[in-house]
Amino acid sequence: MTKTPLVSCYCDITVQFYDIDPMCIVWHGNYVKFLEQARCVLLDKIDYNYNQMEASGYIWPIVDMRLKYVSSARFGDVVRVHAQLVEYENRLKINYMIVNAVTEVVLTKAHTIQVAVDSATQEMQFESPAIMFEQVEKLLNE
Repeated sequence: MTKTPLVSCYCDITVQFYDIDPMCIVWHGNYVKFLEQARCVLLDKIDYNYNQMEASGYIWPIVDMRLKYVSSARFGDVVRVHAQLVEYENRLKINYMIVNAVTEVVLTKAHTIQVAVDSATQEMQFESPAIMFEQVEKLLNE
């Protein structure tokens, strides 16, 4: 997570029983769900979440996702998922850090990369659509 964040946010999530595995820790696949929750908070902050993306004629599939598991969350823990937009010109790159909200112990580091795809033609865009620039710049200028 080396780039300076342009927009950042966090959300707190309480680990539920259905999130844990037989070892009584969060099953590794559920961290992806935690990232998605934080990503939606970030996209809401930009005012360009999935509904707005679709309405503007673009979908934004994830084309790359990386996770590094550092420590484990357990049932009842509150985890804080930090999300930081670090690129938006040609793709959306969001860095994440999941920490225990009480102890601040780092649990997971991750990033996702999404690209714009024209809904009508299904063609990947090599530059983010103008609406993405407008939304991010509007937020940065507030």
